[in-house]
Amino acid sequence: MAEWLPEIDRWRAEGNPVALATVVNVIGSAPRPVGARLAVTGKGEFAGSVSGGCVETAVILEAQQVIKNNTPRLVRYGISDEMAWDVGLSCGGTIDVFIEPVEAAT
Repeated sequence: MAEWLPEIDRWRAEGNPVALATVVNVIGSAPRPVGARLAVTGKGEFAGSVSGGCVETAVILEAQQVIKNNTPRLVRYGISDEMAWDVGLSCGGTIDVFIEPVEAAT
């Protein structure tokens, strides 16, 4: 799945920096597949989805740091199926998410 989120173009046109988070690997079960994307502005606005629950919030916070530092990051989130319900997730498993600043088109 290679979706481009239209909000990115709008946010960029408004002068807002944007980071794009993409699921690049899934181990076990996960709510979203490889290729799922989440765009985030420095203000915390977001569109799309890479997971859900507490993982989505963690990715948004990481994306804001990527914008601030202008440095891409690869982050891993994982939890056992047994613990997933306790923390508000629909399933366990592990996802790797690559978060990068969206560069201006040349």
